[in-house]
Amino acid sequence: QLATFYTQLADLLRAGVPLIRSLDILERQARNITLKTVVQDVRAAVADGSRLADAMKLHPTVFSELTISIMRAGEEGSFLEDSLGRIAEFTEHQEELKGKVVGAMAYPAFLVVVGTLVVGVMLVYFVPKFEPMFARMRETGQLPWATVTLLALSNALTQYGLILGVLLIIGGVLGYRSVDWKAQRYRLDQIRLRLPGIGQLTRSLGVARFCRVLGTLLHNGVPLLTSLKIAKDATGNLVLAEAIAKASEEVTSGKSLSKPLSASGQFPPDVIEMVAVGEEANNLEHVLISVADKMERTSNRQLDMVVRLLEPAMLVVMAGVILFIVVALMLPIMNSSSSM
Repeated sequence: QLATFYTQLADLLRAGVPLIRSLDILERQARNITLKTVVQDVRAAVADGSRLADAMKLHPTVFSELTISIMRAGEEGSFLEDSLGRIAEFTEHQEELKGKVVGAMAYPAFLVVVGTLVVGVMLVYFVPKFEPMFARMRETGQLPWATVTLLALSNALTQYGLILGVLLIIGGVLGYRSVDWKAQRYRLDQIRLRLPGIGQLTRSLGVARFCRVLGTLLHNGVPLLTSLKIAKDATGNLVLAEAIAKASEEVTSGKSLSKPLSASGQFPPDVIEMVAVGEEANNLEHVLISVADKMERTSNRQLDMVVRLLEPAMLVVMAGVILFIVVALMLPIMNSSSSM
């Protein structure tokens, strides 16, 4: 909806419609109540003499810092229509990438939920029916360890499952409130980057987002230091953001961007080489967007591979759990029949 709003506003301005009149038209056409209210507030602020970027800044939950910066650069450079079109294109691209990631993880998440429900139902309703059959073997100590473990787990879930669930929820809420997640997130991001397979994918997606945001900002006339400050948060990883922040400090002292990024050890060598070439050719914004396109294609292939491997792995795990339940129930019956 935001991408459509940006596109329509750009088209109206290109057609010569004044800004306040354009906002008034979009306000009447908006079907989303939240967007309608926001556009109404933005129009009122612009009518009172505020710039469009300043009016949008009053709604940080709707308009990102990236959007505000590009809008401000467009107003100052008299290319507001082009800036709006660029924001719309960027927003649609980000939503498309997010949709691919969510869509790829939907089936594995479905397998986890269904597998957990199946195993839970078997432990709570199916396994207890076998317990009277094994009472004599339990007294004589002839039950296999697998059956003893399965019955103990089933009894715990049957008798204390509700209590355990409530305690887990309370513990999770208390833990979430008491733990300093900002301090712990850095460690979690470090672990994510070091995980085999997943780490490389996480790094590629983070670097691709950084390159696209930085290239978009530079292309729209935003200064490099301001662009770095905004783009570092687009990585979604505190380790990468810290490396970019340190590189920004080096750029402030007059150094090139590629050298401190290379010294951080967090960016692939081919990305560093492309950034260096872009700086030498004074074409950094186009090079960064090209790098982002390339890395996103690579990341999509890696994501497809991970998902394809994840699905059979989860099926094997589910099959292993169900096989354990079946074997634990059948072993006593097989032992008793063989002894007879």
